[in-house]
Amino acid sequence: MRRYGASTATAAALTLLALAGCGTSPGPGGEGGGDTGKPTPAARDKGPACVGEDPGASVHVLRGGGFKLPGGGGVQYADATADGTRRTATLRDGATYASGQEEWKLAPDAEVTVSGHTYAVRQVCAHRVVLEPESAEDRAALAAEPASLEPRQGAADDALCFTTGPAVRKAAAQGFPAKGDTLALLANGGVQRFPTGLSVTVAYVHPDTGTAGLDANCATVPVAGYEDVRTGDTVEFAGVEFEVASLTDKAVRLTRTSD
Repeated sequence: MRRYGASTATAAALTLLALAGCGTSPGPGGEGGGDTGKPTPAARDKGPACVGEDPGASVHVLRGGGFKLPGGGGVQYADATADGTRRTATLRDGATYASGQEEWKLAPDAEVTVSGHTYAVRQVCAHRVVLEPESAEDRAALAAEPASLEPRQGAADDALCFTTGPAVRKAAAQGFPAKGDTLALLANGGVQRFPTGLSVTVAYVHPDTGTAGLDANCATVPVAGYEDVRTGDTVEFAGVEFEVASLTDKAVRLTRTSD
């Protein structure tokens, strides 16, 4: 499901650490080195959670995922950095991963040109980057309503998955629990499908470190790949934001926080 390979590497590293816990390596003088055998928690994001403002009717590129753009281009939210005061995002050219793609490290109020189309970076969050098209033509193309709101799976769902259109976003939002209610994603490798073509999977759960990975796909594009999320973190799917309420080896529960 993931195209970046980071979750696979993380899972492998944690597995090796867990196996190492079967015994401790002797320290100086033959004593145990203090290795508890438990996986090491991933470092926490230093924040701030978001910098900048979402002007609305904008493109939301989700962490670890891609977004198809007008003119045949695309962009991915490949990486993030935060030092407690500032936040930047690394965007990659193309809606899906390929070697040799151009990358840009950007902060709010910067501009990025993708396949000849220019976008202003309006907001950078741990879970998303908000882009605003410069041209009226691109804004109109992104807001165009599809002929049908019924997903057909595959690239035919581009107009449902990569849009700023209010009708599509409303249909997607109505497919989730109401604001304040909980969405439970089972940690059994199954795919949970939603209106407008979105599918979400729990990639892994590590109760020992209190972290989980969530993958989302739409129109054959990985649209989100949240790694090492914890209780209290924000994630987003199809324009709807959630807070991670709890995670166990059986399920990840998300509380809807946006309308």
